[in-house]
Amino acid sequence: MAETDIESLIRSLVIPLLKQPQALSITQKDDGRYHRYIIDVAPNDVGRLIGRLIGRQGHVAAALRTIVEGTQSRRANSKRVRLLINDHRH
Repeated sequence: MAETDIESLIRSLVIPLLKQPQALSITQKDDGRYHRYIIDVAPNDVGRLIGRLIGRQGHVAAALRTIVEGTQSRRANSKRVRLLINDHRH
């Protein structure tokens, strides 16, 4: 799955959880081992996002990561996909 397809997948999964979907920002960064996708949302969606996107004990975030990371190529030399949720607390 191409990077743009992965970003579209992330958007389709996250937008229904937000009150301000137009503020959703997904940044893609590459390093030696990973394609990293970082999710940022509007400040008033952060609390909602933490509750709904990350979920109780991280179950929703884990499910999103499983879906997104499962799209990666199975070739031995391909980079792994990582989904990071920026909760603006750190």
